Parts: sequence; structure tokens; C-alpha cells
Amino acid sequence: MLTDAEKDAIRDHYRAIADNLPGFRPRNAQRRMLAEIANAFSRSKPKEGDELPEREGESIIVVEGPTGVGKSLAYLLAGGVMARARGKKLVVTSATVALQEQLVNRDLPFVVDNSGLPLTFALAKGRGRYLCPYRLYQLTADSAQGQLLAPEPEMALWDRKPQAEEIETLRQMADAFHYRNWNGDRDTWQEVIEDGLWSRVTNDRHSCLKAACPNRPECPFYLARETLETVDVVVANHDLMLADVAMGGGVILPAPDDSFYCIDEAHHLAKKAVNQFSAEHSLAQAMFWLEKVAAVATRVDSLTNKSELAGQAIEAAGACMETLTEWLWLLEGEEALAATSDNLEPTWLIDDGILPERFAIPAANLAMSARMVYKHLTSMNDALTDVRKDKGSEAALVDKLGSDLGFLIGRAEQLMAVWDLFEKTSDENAPPIAKWITRRTEGKGDYLFSASPVSAAASLAGTLWRRAAGALLTSATLRSLGEFDLLLSQTGLKWLPEVSCVALDSPFSFQEQGELYLPPLMASPKDPAAHTREIVEWLPRLIDLAEPLGSLVLFSSRKQMQEVAAAVPAALRERLLIQGELPKSRLLEQHHARLKQGEASVIFGLDSFSEGLDLPGESCVHVIIAKLPFAMPDDPVGRTLSRWIEKRGGNPFIEITVPEASIKLIQAVGRLIRTEQDYGRVTILDNRLLRQSYGKKLLASLPPFKRI
Repeated sequence: MLTDAEKDAIRDHYRAIADNLPGFRPRNAQRRMLAEIANAFSRSKPKEGDELPEREGESIIVVEGPTGVGKSLAYLLAGGVMARARGKKLVVTSATVALQEQLVNRDLPFVVDNSGLPLTFALAKGRGRYLCPYRLYQLTADSAQGQLLAPEPEMALWDRKPQAEEIETLRQMADAFHYRNWNGDRDTWQEVIEDGLWSRVTNDRHSCLKAACPNRPECPFYLARETLETVDVVVANHDLMLADVAMGGGVILPAPDDSFYCIDEAHHLAKKAVNQFSAEHSLAQAMFWLEKVAAVATRVDSLTNKSELAGQAIEAAGACMETLTEWLWLLEGEEALAATSDNLEPTWLIDDGILPERFAIPAANLAMSARMVYKHLTSMNDALTDVRKDKGSEAALVDKLGSDLGFLIGRAEQLMAVWDLFEKTSDENAPPIAKWITRRTEGKGDYLFSASPVSAAASLAGTLWRRAAGALLTSATLRSLGEFDLLLSQTGLKWLPEVSCVALDSPFSFQEQGELYLPPLMASPKDPAAHTREIVEWLPRLIDLAEPLGSLVLFSSRKQMQEVAAAVPAALRERLLIQGELPKSRLLEQHHARLKQGEASVIFGLDSFSEGLDLPGESCVHVIIAKLPFAMPDDPVGRTLSRWIEKRGGNPFIEITVPEASIKLIQAVGRLIRTEQDYGRVTILDNRLLRQSYGKKLLASLPPFKRI
């Protein structure tokens, strides 16, 4: 239960903010959110020794907080007080870099400066965002004259001869890092670093030499991780949190049982989790690194005298290569994968994730061989670690081998993950695993093997929810069709009966501030050409170019957006700013500049502009939505899930597509009213809202605008 001391602390710090900011107005919805979070975290069950308690969601709360509630202040204040009082870390995650930067650069300093709550905080990034000094020095060794030498092409880190500009970039990076002009964070380098080059100077947990690394004291990743151990609040992204819990938790971020999580932008969590638990590998790239196993194993054997281990690793790698060659023959013989004139990269989706008989044995063989490669390479790495302390004169060679061996272990883990999923069959009532193979156009005879669960619900329930000390999931839009069911189902929270769900009231008066207009269109979006023509006819009537006001027109299709932009009258076309033709920041600069000059400005955007685009006041007084944002399942994961729902007698359109469209539609409509002073109109150019049965449900889930 919430103690009196905790209640007093939250109340006092909240009052301090009001006292320090004359214009601050406490909001009922924000105060309720503070109380709900604190009460949920107070129900956290403590560990009994080393045993985790049985958790049923009693310390997990889902809060839909509309724009204007002040969600970040609520969860930082309530979460910060509860974390300090209960001896936990507060881990705040978001889906976008923009919100992470806002939390670290604005929201957290605001709370600390004005509430009197002494929180320390840091931004957490994955290992892949940091330079590995040891790898960089391998690639740019100092000569006797102090000059940087060209990288060695035969190293496992290179699969081709490095280009001159790559060598020069490496030299610049080494020089800047050596003289402390750069901290090794990829995001702080003065120029964009190409992904392929960066992959050669960053690291993963397998290649890392850890405490044995000669550059450990200056390692940017370990310095950053040490900082995380000393702060009260860790700000991360969903991907890093999911990666951490997938590795067991506590590897990069604080352990789940020692953490209260505040998961902002939680409507992205389910899809992020599906991506996290998926795996893929290229046939050609796998053959490339498998060929290197023999050379690396032989060199490790020369230092460790583990001939049997080396032989087993070489034999397992050979078995993998043999089976991959068998797959190549099988795939080249598949008529379904033949290249066509209109499909240059054909994909073959395995129905229901059940491998045909001719593929089942090769898949099982490859899964077994991949596990053996991973096992033997890991054992060799353990042996190398054992002899490292006894090889003082050969320490550099041992470290070099350890790095190369770690590179191979990382690739072996990826190979194993793919084929474990390919071999796996789901339980009768469980969702299937999507499996597909894509012919790659950039390399002859190369294929991409991909596999992914269609739902991450079970994984999230097991790795996060039943382990976390407490969790808040929040966003401006979490309900679909007025219910939390879709979110609870997709995230696995439906299996925890004591999870609390709260929908906060909006601070805005939608009835007075806005109106909703549904023009009498004749054409259905199912007839794209006719629908586009009607949009072209309606837009000049809907948008007033005589006043310096901003409009936002949202499309679900880039093709339709471009066709409409090309067909509208010249007067309107001159006022258009089209997503994709300018960087987002530059587009918004021009939009505001036009309005300031007394001109109307119209933004044409796609689905990504339906979320995270903040245009308060007269910078947006009209949001026009071209059509309902239905996302048809044309990707392998979506198609596999839809087929599974249909085979169980369900309707994927009603169960998945319409509820997800409801969330996207609310987000799009939410671009209009951002403050209590905003006003304007939402127009939806889709007659299915009035003609289809699901239209009433979609309309009922929208804010209560005045209808015209």
C-alpha cells in the first residue's frame, strides 16, 4: 500500500512546481494519473530472497492520457518518488528519438529544477551506438612513425578490400577519439557514418573482450553503462528495453525486478516486440563467415591445444555449409521463386508456418548444425579466456583471436535463431510462426531466410510483465473502438488479471473548439481513381487560401498524395508543402514562415505525419483525412496472422484491421486540437464512415466534436 510518507512526498513536490511556476495550473487528469501510478507501484511484491514473487499484474497500470494531460510530468514525478522510496530504478522508454531527447533535455531538468525532487538521470543506448576502441585500433594500427596504417583485408571484420574513403574516415575517427575530441558515440560524430563501415568499429556482446580488453578503461559503452548504475532514472527506447529483457534482463539496463518501467508511446510496443523476437540471415553471408571458421579455429587451437574442440567446430561449420548448399539447390528449383518482370525480389511465404515435407529435413539438419557451431565456438571462446592470463607475451594475438571468434559467435547465434524458428512448430491453439524466403537481387544465388512470431504476447508476459517490479504503459491513444482489448491482447497483459486500465478525460472542450465534417462524396476509396478525382474537386472548396491559416491533409497512399498534388488548381498547388520533397524540419520551417508572412500554407503528409506532428494554434486549423487508415496485411507476418484468424473462424478485418485503424484515425484527428486555445475543423473524405457498419464504431471513438 502507498505509505503516508510517499503520499506526502508526491503532494509536496507537485505543490512545489505550482509555487515555482506562476502560470502552472494543476489539472485533474494529471493529478489522477499521479495517484494511479503511485498506487500501482505501491502494490509491487518484494522478492523473497532470490525468488521472484508470483505476479498477476497488480503493479501494472495502463493509462490513456490525451494530449494536454501532462503525462511525462505525472510519471516522472510519481515514478521518481516511488522508485526512490522503494529502492528501485525508474526506467523510462519511448518509441522515438524525439521523445527521448525531450525527456533528457527538457522534461527531467524541469522536474528536478522546479519540484525539489533530486533525481539523477542518463540516456541509455545500445552497444551498437558506441565505438569499440579495440576494433578501431585493430583497423588503424599505429606504425613506428605514428602514422595510421591501412586495415588488414584478411581480417574477419572485412569481407572485401576497404575503399580509400573508408580508410580515411577510420583514421579521422581514431585521431579524434585518441585526442578526446570525440566520445565514441555514433550520434555525436560530425558526419553520417555509413552503416557498413560503422559495423566494423562497433561491437556486440560476443566480440567484446570485456574485462580482458586492453582498452576497457576508455570504452565508451562501459563508461556509459557505469553511469547508468549511478543514476535514479534511465531513459531508453523500446528496442533497447526489449533486447535487454530478451537477454535475461540486467545486461544493459537495470534488472526488471529492480525496475519500475514507464513505457511511453506504448501503442508501438507490440509491433516493436514482434520485430525484436524475429530473425533473418542471408545465405551468401552465412557461407562467407562459415568459411572463416576453420582458419580461426585452427589459430585458437594453436594457443589452447583444444584440437578436439577445433575439429568439432570445423565439422559443424562444414555441415552447415553443406545443408545451405542443399537449400540453394532446392530454392533454385522452386518455380514459385522464379523472377518475374514485375517482381524483381520475389518472396515465398510458407503457409501457416508449416514447412513442406521436402523442406522439413533440411531445416532440421541446419537447425542442429547451427546449434553445434554455436556451442563449439562458445566452448573455444571459454578455452581462449582460460589461457589469456598465461599468454603474457602473446596477449595481443590472444585478444585479436578473441575478437574474431566473438564475431563468428555473433553470426552463429543469428543463424541458430533463424533455424530454431524455422524448425519450430506452434502448439495447436497458439499463433503460428511466420516463415518466408526472399530471393535477393543484389547477389546471384542468394536468398534471405526470415522467421518471426506473429504475436509477442507470450514473450512479453514471460520476459517482462511477470518479472518487472512495476510498469506503466501510457500514450495519448491506447484504446481502439473505445476499449483496451487490442492492446492487452497484443502485449500479453490479458493474461495478468490484476492489470489496471484507466482512460483519462481530455482537458480540451472538443464540442466548443472543433467540428467534424463528412462531405457527401460519391466515390468509395475502393475505386482509387474516382476517389482521387473527388478529392481534387473538394480540396479547393475546403481550404481557404485567403487567410494566413495552416491546413494538414493526410493520405494513406503516397501515390494518391502525388496524384492529388499534381491535379489541384495552380493556386492551391503553390501553397503545398509535400512530405518527402523536403526534410521534415525544413518543411515545418517553410510552413511557419509562410503563415508569418500572411500567406496560407497547406501540408500534404502520409501516415507518419498523423503522429508526433505538433502544429498548435493557427498553424493548423483544418485537418483533412483522405481516407480511413486501413493497413491491409500484405507483409508475411500480417498475412500469416490473418490466415490463422480465418482458419479459426474469425474475421481479421474486424478483429485486427478495424481496431488498428481506429487508433490511427484518432491519432490523425488529434493533430487539430493541441492546446486549450486551438480551434478548427476535421474533414474526412471517406464515405465508408456513413455507409459501412464499422463506420459508426469508428465515429463513436473520435473526440466529441460538433458534427456538421
